[in-house]
This record gives sequence, C-alpha cells and structure tokens, in this order.
Amino acid sequence: DAMLASYLLDPSERKHNLDDMAADHLGYKTITYEELAGKGKNAVPITDVPFEKICDYSCEDADIALQLVNLLEKKVSDAGLDDLYRKVEIPLIEVLASMEFSGVRIDTKHFAKLAKEIDSRIEETIAAVKDCAGEDFNLNSTKELSRILFEKLKLPTVKKTKTGFSTDISVLEELAGSHPIINHLIEYRTLAKLKGTYVDALPELISPRTGRIHTSFNQTIVATGRLSSSDPNLQNIPVRDDFGKRIRMGFVPEKGSRILSADYSQIELRIAAHVSKDANMLRAFRENIDIHRMTAASVFNVPLDGVEDWMRRQGKTINFATIYGVSPFGLSKQADISMKDAARFIERYFESYPGFRDYIEKTKVFAREHGYVETLLGRRRPVPDITSSAVFRREGAERIAINTPIQGSSADIIKIAMTEIHREFTGRKLPAKIILQVHDELVVEAEESACAEVEAIVRDKMEHAYPLDIPMVVDLAWGGSWGEAH
Repeated sequence: DAMLASYLLDPSERKHNLDDMAADHLGYKTITYEELAGKGKNAVPITDVPFEKICDYSCEDADIALQLVNLLEKKVSDAGLDDLYRKVEIPLIEVLASMEFSGVRIDTKHFAKLAKEIDSRIEETIAAVKDCAGEDFNLNSTKELSRILFEKLKLPTVKKTKTGFSTDISVLEELAGSHPIINHLIEYRTLAKLKGTYVDALPELISPRTGRIHTSFNQTIVATGRLSSSDPNLQNIPVRDDFGKRIRMGFVPEKGSRILSADYSQIELRIAAHVSKDANMLRAFRENIDIHRMTAASVFNVPLDGVEDWMRRQGKTINFATIYGVSPFGLSKQADISMKDAARFIERYFESYPGFRDYIEKTKVFAREHGYVETLLGRRRPVPDITSSAVFRREGAERIAINTPIQGSSADIIKIAMTEIHREFTGRKLPAKIILQVHDELVVEAEESACAEVEAIVRDKMEHAYPLDIPMVVDLAWGGSWGEAH
C-alpha cells in the first residue's frame, strides 16, 4: 500500500495521495481527476469522458501505483519499519473497512428531543448575553460583538486581526471570569457548535440503505499514528460537557444487542512509566496506587491520605501536562495558577519522578542527533525544528519529541488490540463488531447472547496487546447506548 508506506516514512507530510507521491518520489506529473472530468460548473460525469482518456488515466494510475510500491517497499524496509507496516498498519485496513461498512445506529427521536432542548438553552443564553450588554445586537457579528466587549464594556483586548479585535473562542476563554457576559458567550458558542455539528447534522447523515451512519477512519493523517474520523467526525464529541454525554446517549445498538465501551485506564501515563523506567511511577502502577493522588501528595508536600479532591485534580493536570512537555507558562494556564507556582510544581514533579526527567533529557538528545523520535514499535516522527535557533520553534519541537513516543505508542497498542479483537470475532463467528475507536476507547456492538464472550475477548486482547513493565488496565461497561456504557 503506497499510501501507508509514504505515511510511515514521513507522517508529518499531509499529502500521501497518488498525484503528490508521483511528483515527490518519481518526479512525474500525473493526469489528475480534475483534468479528466473538469471541476466546479464545468465538471462532467465520468461516464461522459471519452473512453480513450479514461484508459490513459486508469492505466497511468495502475502503473504509478506499482512503481511507488516497488520504490517505497524498499525504503520502508531500509528504515526498519517493516514490522510496523506489515504487522500493524496493513492488518488494520480490514478492521477499519469493517467498521466503516458496519456504521453506527442513532436514535432519531432522541436527537429531535435534544435539538429542542438545545434550542431552548440557546435562546436563554442569547437573552442573558443581551441583558449583560444592555442592548439588542447580533451575537454572530464579530464587528458588533467587538463593539460591545471592547468599546462599551471596556474589556481588555487580547488579539487583533486585519478587521479589528478578535472575538474567537480562544479570546473568550482568555477573558473568562472578567465579566458575566463572557461565560454566557462561551456557553452560546459551545451549544451552537454542538447543535450544528452533531444534533442537527447526524440524523441527516443516516444512510437510507442501511439506516446507520458511516464515518471514515483516516489512517494516514495524524503525525503521532493516531486514527482520525471524518464525515462525520465522531471522535470530537465533548466528554465532560453535559450535552456531549447526551449526544452519546443517542448512539444505540440494534434490537437485541448491547453497546460495550472499553477504555484504557491512564495508558499514556503507564507508557510514560515504562519508557522512563522511573521507580516511583512503576511502583504506583504495580501497587495500584492512585498516581494523580501520589503526584498531588508530592507537589503539595502532604501525606497520601491528606490529599484533598482539589489537590488530586491539580495532580491530574500536572501529570498529563508534564508528559506533554508543558512549560511553566502552559501549566499556569491549564491549572489556573501563577507562573511561580507552576514552575515550583514542575520542579517538585521532577524531584518525585527523576526517571522521567532523565527520559526527557535523553529524548531531546536522541532527537537532536537523529532528527526524529520513535515509538515503542519503531514508528518515527521527524522533528526538524529541534535544532532551530528560534526558541519558540525549538521548544515546540522539544514538546513533540517528549510526547510522540508516549502518544504514538498508545496509538500503536490500540491498533494491535483492534486487529486482534476483530480477528477473534470473525474467527469465532461471533455476532459482534467494533463500531468506533475514540483515542483510548473502543466501542463494540454485540448481540446479548454473546456479551460475556465478547467482554472476555476485548479485555484479554486490550490488556495483552503489548508487553509493558506494568499491567495495562481496561475499564469496560455495557449499556443500552454509548452514553450509558461510556
């Protein structure tokens, strides 16, 4: 598969289609589909294109595909990516095809009810915004909103554009808490986006032939190796948002079936412990100590049993932020604390987990020497800016270098689990199928008679997909909907 080979060789490159690969690897300009059939108003159906032109186009595609495979297969092998290509990515094609073909079922009555509720909430939010502004205006007009926020209410300006001061969501989040109007505006934007992207859109995407929604899973887009979903994107439904949970409640199984949600527990932190070999991290997972509580105890200098809930929440933020290579400035934003406290917390974190500090330094050295970093399974990601003289670009590359081996290994592991589960389901002829993958979570639809066997297979294959120094743990739950199981 030339597309997969090209992606593995350079996952940072976004163009892995035949036309671009022909230009990049063969120095050859192909006949494009647009050149064949036209575009826009001038486009004609493929059946109206002269047969001779279609022959040239089709034969060229077949010839170029073969040339690319012959060339890229050797490059994949030379780069040491053969196992990843043949044992992870190629077998996954069948799984993704099955998932796309199966699709997901939604309850249209549930979505119709949800649409009315969101409409009501949106109207209330609009009224609250206008009440705060003291006048009627168009919330969707950047010009009018900018006038209200920065001229009438005198709120601090954050970002300037060519046409005036920005009112995008990042600006609103920066201004959160500065005036009651801001929180109402954030809620309005969130509700409007959920309604437009999911509540109104999903019922329109139901296939009349299957009665289900068929998303596309993209295997060659995300640089870390993660899968993405499009048309529609079912991986971006908010997790913590109340309406996000309500949207998941509308994803339902066929009659006589159930939905299983199988979610890796803290897999990225477990991989961080494995790759860093930090003794305290490893001990936490081996002895089943709550690592967020353990981090909070270290950072706030209190005993484990003295950690309060708010401390644990901060410990969780610090844990995940640090494995993403966050700076004191970044942590201060995420945890809503001062830069001074953020720097102190990071320092205490590294005192508690010195092995992880060593991992960071070794990873940066490796990246500078080789120009790339790699996952446990050998997936590579180039980091050319790691030696940049521009501080901003260099620090960005360092964050990528620190996190990619962790996030990329997590992506590789769940791909292996998906392939093994699919193989077991088909081998045993079980009435079950994986229908969704959302980062660390798999969603399975199974007939009630097979639930016990399906659960045992999913747990076994996910927990034993790759041998870590510590156990992998999977949280499983069944429900009458994805929301109920999640």
